[in-house]
Amino acid sequence: MYPATDAIIVIDVQNDFCPGGALAVAGGNEIVCGINALMGEFSTVVLTQDWHPAQHLSFADNHPGTAPFTLTDMPYGKQVLWPSHCVQGTKGADFHPALKTDAAQMVIRKGFRPEIDSYSAFYENDRSTPTGLEGYLRSRGVTAITLVGLATDFCVAYSALDAARLGFKVTVRRDLCRAIDLDGSLAAALGQMQAAGIDVT
Repeated sequence: MYPATDAIIVIDVQNDFCPGGALAVAGGNEIVCGINALMGEFSTVVLTQDWHPAQHLSFADNHPGTAPFTLTDMPYGKQVLWPSHCVQGTKGADFHPALKTDAAQMVIRKGFRPEIDSYSAFYENDRSTPTGLEGYLRSRGVTAITLVGLATDFCVAYSALDAARLGFKVTVRRDLCRAIDLDGSLAAALGQMQAAGIDVT
C-alpha cells in the first residue's frame, strides 16, 4: 500500500479513447487491468472524465470547413480541433466497462464549458480556471500523486505539469498510459515532464 499522503489519478479511461471509439488511442484498452490493480494500493483514488457538450468549440464539426487535428486560435491560445468525442450522456463518454470505478472517491468531469477545452485534471486550458481537484487533494492531506490513463501526451501530461507546478510530487506510470503522438507530441510531452522534475517511470 502507498502512504495515505499519496493519491492515484486515473485520466479519461473512457470508451471514446479506447479502440473503436471516436478518438481512439492505440492500445488504450490494454492498461485497464493494470490500473484496476494499482488503484487498490491507494487510499485516495480520483477518476477524470471528459464531458463535452455536443456544441463544444474544440470539435472540428463545430468549425465548418475545418478538418480534425488541425489548429485554431482560441482566446486562450492554440487549440487542436478534435473529432467529436466524449459527448455528455453518450456511450463514448462512459468509462471503459472493465474499469473498476467503484474504487474512486471522486470523479472530476472536465471540458463541460463549450467555449474552452480542458486537458488537465487541475485547470481548464486557459491554465487559470480550476477544476477543484487541488483543494480536494489538499483537504485529504495528499502531497504526492501517481498519474495513469489516456493520453500520455495530452491529458496525462497537462495534469502532471499542473500538479508539479502546484507543488505535488508527481509520478507518471508510462506502462499504464498510452499516447496519441500527434506530430511528435509524445516526445515533446515527455521532455516537458522530465524538465519539470516529474518521475516518468
